Amino acid sequence: MNSPMFTRSASLESTLQTNKVLKNTYFLLSMTLITSAIAAMATMAMQISPFMALAMQLGAIGILFFVMPKAINSSSGIVWTFVFTTLMGGALGPMLNHYAAIPNGSSIIAQALGLTGLVFIGLSAYTITTKKDFSFMRSFLMAGLIIVIVAAIINIFVGSTVGQLAISSIAALVFSGFILFDTSRIVRGEETNYISATISMYLNILNLFTSLLAILGIMNDD
Repeated sequence: MNSPMFTRSASLESTLQTNKVLKNTYFLLSMTLITSAIAAMATMAMQISPFMALAMQLGAIGILFFVMPKAINSSSGIVWTFVFTTLMGGALGPMLNHYAAIPNGSSIIAQALGLTGLVFIGLSAYTITTKKDFSFMRSFLMAGLIIVIVAAIINIFVGSTVGQLAISSIAALVFSGFILFDTSRIVRGEETNYISATISMYLNILNLFTSLLAILGIMNDD
């Protein structure tokens, strides 16, 4: 039978470990967001083609699925995380140039950035403060993600503005949910690798931003 002293010691150690993972995750996340922003501004200035942006995305996907699983538990994982997020950020160049060229484009981009920041900070703070378990959302979020992907592929051929608005709105909700889910996993000690936690959070933020950007862009057209 465990003594109260041992139990308190184990609880303190668990709390310290969780706080360490949170601290490392948010530090690495902030650094990757900065490098992504720099990469995006660089590709905007260079006016890279959509084809080049697609090539960068495919390269990033290759790193995510074939390199990161092997490097996630080593120091090289940090390097590959920066390579991955830099490619993903750089791939935003053509899309950002598209929005920047429309009326109020710069304002739309700024609003999307601001809203993304507010949503992320608000949801993260709520989860960290309450320590609520959002694991029950997993199946709903995965189903929502599949629906968004399938609908987005279909809408490529349909080209419906209303469809795009609906897809982007659902995507914004799904990735907001993933922020709650992933933060909860860290807070509850279920995610102990800050590199994988950073990548998950980065993708949540990136997809939330692009979803909000699409919503604001469509609303601006109206």
